[in-house]
Amino acid sequence: MKIALVHDYLTQRGGAERVFELLCKRFPEAGIFTSLYDPERTIDLRNRIVNTTSLQSIPGAARYFRLFAPLYFPAFRALDLQDYDLILTSTTSFAKAVRKAPDALHICFCHNVTRFLWDTETYLRGYKEYQILYPLLEPVFQQLRKLDLEYADEPDVYVANSSTVAERINRFYNRPATTINYPIEDGRFIFSDQKEDYCLVSCRLLSYKRVDIIVEAFNWLGWPLLITGDGPERERLEAMALENVRFLGHVSDEERAELMSKARMVIVAALEDYGLVPVEANVSGTPVIAYGAGGVLDTQVPGLTGLFFNRQTPDALQAALQEAANQTWDYHKIREHAIANFTEAAFFNKLNDFLSTVLDESSAQEIGLDLCISNRG
Repeated sequence: MKIALVHDYLTQRGGAERVFELLCKRFPEAGIFTSLYDPERTIDLRNRIVNTTSLQSIPGAARYFRLFAPLYFPAFRALDLQDYDLILTSTTSFAKAVRKAPDALHICFCHNVTRFLWDTETYLRGYKEYQILYPLLEPVFQQLRKLDLEYADEPDVYVANSSTVAERINRFYNRPATTINYPIEDGRFIFSDQKEDYCLVSCRLLSYKRVDIIVEAFNWLGWPLLITGDGPERERLEAMALENVRFLGHVSDEERAELMSKARMVIVAALEDYGLVPVEANVSGTPVIAYGAGGVLDTQVPGLTGLFFNRQTPDALQAALQEAANQTWDYHKIREHAIANFTEAAFFNKLNDFLSTVLDESSAQEIGLDLCISNRG
């Protein structure tokens, strides 16, 4: 059985790309396809061949990939996947549009419905170019929404990373989805019960991440805050931050793991579709203070692994931070909860069970489901 793994674009290193990296490792013989590939900026695929689309030949496309939104659907439709029996797409937008052979199976790991199309104002409000060009862009987006709905029928089966995303897939695409919470690579993180005097934010600096709320809260509290990650919001956020808030930019995986393990708390202010950062913090033994909506409802247990705040305001976050500072946390139990539920072994055991329901027995054996069982206790 020939397997194809398809991702929207490999031009950055975020949560969706990390999950795709795990799928690539789990299926080492699979073909890899994407629209754009920048090996310097994305996941490590070793010596694997990465098949790209015609967009790869456009100068600067990998760096300015967001500007090419109208071209992605036709680019994915043009990919030749007719020889593949099983297609696993990893997407928040476009990869679900790939064509398959009539007797092939297409399983879509949908990280979210296409957010810039269906939650446009929230997703793009931080981009000045969008505000200026809105009269020109909106007709294009309307056409893209029609295509998104059309191509949402291409996958045979949907897998959602959280119950929140499963609900959106059903609401926007009218398709059921099986929820399998995505894993972290727990081996990349280190546990510490010796916390230092700082809190941590680790995310891309985009407007919907609401890092502005966190900066305002810490300006008022005066507590040390470290922020890793980069993005179009960085300049604005740095301008509003006081001296107790430090921007570290991009850090290595090793530095990030060290920061996670020693932080008093990790802060998440966005409504995340799923969110790997809270689980990464937990497996490091660190409690999470998060806006209480979206994916964290699947991953966090209030009072055990962290606390929620129920409004995206500095005041609500301040109150949660102060409550958390006065609580005694069991760092070992925080880690145990993450290990039991959100590791690669837990994910692939659930995926195994799921695949056994959608593949016939011979196909399941042929793709090596036994590999996934090897980590079971």
